[in-house]
Amino acid sequence: QVKELVLDNCRSDDGKIVGLSSDFENLEFLSMININLLSVSNLPKLNKLRKLELSDNRISGGLEVLAERTPNLTHLNLSGNKIKDINTLEPLKKLPNLHSLDLFNCEVTMLINYRESVFTLLPQLTYLDGFDADDQEAPDSDPEADGDGLEDEYENGEDDLDEEVIDDEEDEDDDLEGEEEEDGVDDEEEDEEEDGEDDEEEEADDDLPRGEKRKRNLEDEGEEDPEDEEDDEDD
Repeated sequence: QVKELVLDNCRSDDGKIVGLSSDFENLEFLSMININLLSVSNLPKLNKLRKLELSDNRISGGLEVLAERTPNLTHLNLSGNKIKDINTLEPLKKLPNLHSLDLFNCEVTMLINYRESVFTLLPQLTYLDGFDADDQEAPDSDPEADGDGLEDEYENGEDDLDEEVIDDEEDEDDDLEGEEEEDGVDDEEEDEEEDGEDDEEEEADDDLPRGEKRKRNLEDEGEEDPEDEEDDEDD
């Protein structure tokens, strides 16, 4: 039931595929990057295989095996191999579903009119080396691989934090304003109470006889009543 198999950086036996049998008939993705592969002649029949990675090997031909044993292939990566001539790619014409072919770092890419020649030879191709015939780049099949989703989440998280900080500051300002208002009310009440006490004292003085009122004022000022002084002299 294995659908994906990665054998990158393993070493092939005398440049051939060993141990891969028809038991892997459900494979849809197979990667054999940098395994010193010279030939794909030992590749088993894999009818469900869609993507085949063979980059950084030493394959120079024999691609007719792919047409025979991987008939439903859609993506083929042969980057970094020993492919020198356009004619070497001719067997790939028998792969009707092949939409993407990569030949980076192969000598064939140095030929004049390389791209035009390959698109003419393989009309079923949509993308060659990541670009279509109009030099439009192939869309990324996995946008999350670039980390866009994480940057958005991180940005949204920052926005949320900023809003929370602003809300907290507003709440603190409201609390401070409330305390100032309460202090103001207390001060006014204290002033009113003091004024009330002074008024009561003045009203009490008004009720006293004139002589008593004068005497009380003198006592408050620390002076003696002249009449008391005269009494003292008579004595």
